[in-house]
Amino acid sequence: MSTSTLRDLALDASTRSYSPYSLAKVGAALETEDGTIFQGCNVENSSFGGTVCAERVAIWKAISEGHRKLKRIYVYTVDGWPPCGMCLQVMTEFSDLNLEITFGDKTGNEKSKKLGELLTHAFTPEHLKK
Repeated sequence: MSTSTLRDLALDASTRSYSPYSLAKVGAALETEDGTIFQGCNVENSSFGGTVCAERVAIWKAISEGHRKLKRIYVYTVDGWPPCGMCLQVMTEFSDLNLEITFGDKTGNEKSKKLGELLTHAFTPEHLKK
């Protein structure tokens, strides 16, 4: 799967965003280890604590379908925001720190980083295996 295809799928997912409070439409598309693709959009809630980011929606969909290893993820926002800390932490559960994360904006600008670059001191499942 090409990065441009993941971008298109993330952009498509952002159109289904439920974001009446922030008005920030976020979409994500991820590829699992076996090449299966999942999309997610942010879903806001008036309690704010019930809000879920697009990245986690895509991850939950993958996990609920039996996939346990992420290969890469693309996050789309109009301004090209990177994933939040909570999303990065969730990614550590289902990938290693070399997970490729690309985030892009409406004009096509993109940045690609490894998970370990964005979350430099991740708490991983390995911390609990002692």
